[in-house]
Amino acid sequence: MRAARNNIYKNDVDFATLALHSPEFARYLKPNNQLDFTDPDAVRQLTKSLLQKDFDLNVDIPDNRLCPPVPNRLNYILWIQGLLDTTGDEYRDDYDPDRNVVGLDIGTGCCSIYPLLGCAMRPQWNFVATDIDDNNVQTSQEAVSANKLQSRIRVVQTKSSDNLFSIEKLGVNGLDFTMCNPPFYTSREEMVSSAEAKERPPFSACTGAEVEMVTDGGEIAFVSRMIEESLQLREKVLWYTSMLGKLSSVSVLIEKLIKHGNHNYAVTEFVQGSKTRRWAIAWSWGDLRPTVDVARSITKFPKELLPFPSEYTFDIPSGVIDDLGLKLDEELSSLAVEWHWQKSLATGVGFAMENVWSRQARRKMKSAGAMQGLEIDERKATLGFKVQLKKEGIEKEGVRVLIRWLKGTDTVLFESFCGMVKRKLEGR
Repeated sequence: MRAARNNIYKNDVDFATLALHSPEFARYLKPNNQLDFTDPDAVRQLTKSLLQKDFDLNVDIPDNRLCPPVPNRLNYILWIQGLLDTTGDEYRDDYDPDRNVVGLDIGTGCCSIYPLLGCAMRPQWNFVATDIDDNNVQTSQEAVSANKLQSRIRVVQTKSSDNLFSIEKLGVNGLDFTMCNPPFYTSREEMVSSAEAKERPPFSACTGAEVEMVTDGGEIAFVSRMIEESLQLREKVLWYTSMLGKLSSVSVLIEKLIKHGNHNYAVTEFVQGSKTRRWAIAWSWGDLRPTVDVARSITKFPKELLPFPSEYTFDIPSGVIDDLGLKLDEELSSLAVEWHWQKSLATGVGFAMENVWSRQARRKMKSAGAMQGLEIDERKATLGFKVQLKKEGIEKEGVRVLIRWLKGTDTVLFESFCGMVKRKLEGR
């Protein structure tokens, strides 16, 4: 998964190196370079020192609020970056430094760590951060001000009775994404019994207040509420997302999305070291499709609940890139599709309003006289695709063909297109 590749903490935090940069952190490090994670002060200092060293962020963590672990929070931000990078208007599948992005962080916590990380890593990102807790709002505003990010992060006090996505009230026309780390527990009793059920003390000290840990109905009820609200806003938000503390919640929520007719969603898991595992879900009411490594990066999960693969790959064992590129370009140029081939990159991008490659469609086009009057509106196209010819990952001879589903909701149409390209390039 690309988020894991980009994570500077993928091999865990090097405490010894961090101690050299941060005398405040060094005070808590044991002679064997280990940290006592049951000490709340040590955990808070770890977060503060990592934010300072790796992101140049100065953050104070209140004693009586949840201390956000930086590696875990970074995982979520990186995944959202992947979602946006692979579903942009320019279909580039990588970071667009000129793209202006506005995100909403629901329940931003005591220091708005997600907005701070997002802004530190992406200069064109901006946030609205909401919270229902007075103290969290105040300390988050202080954190934003301390890092001189008031022009890019706006912290807003909300009420539990407010809509989670109050776009008009928040003063924005639309959002590129929403993010949320909802309370796991359904009640204080569940939180207490969960702690008591553990045979040994928790790996890391929990300093969270009840308002941060408990919500009526737990995370399933909270994210279900997000899904219901998204049915009204639809495409005013490109991606709705939430982190989850239980793998079982992911399946329940995906089934809810499918029940509401949504088939453009993504799931992932965040694994930090050997101790912490979290999951996340995202859904869109638009038709831009993220890459497979972003949308299906989860293990031990029912295959029937995974989103439809947005990539199709096959090899031409004795093929030559230039010859196959010419054949591909000629074939797609003869169809009623918008098609742009870049020979130097052996890559082409195209859009179709319907299936125009079936025998019936070809006969119809031939009788109508070529492609006269062809008008394809990229925004209304039912299929957007990219075809790449590559040499990587195969033997010395041959070519790998990667067909990437960029846009659309019709899985049958995408499969049909892939089958046609494969047959043509194989000479069948």
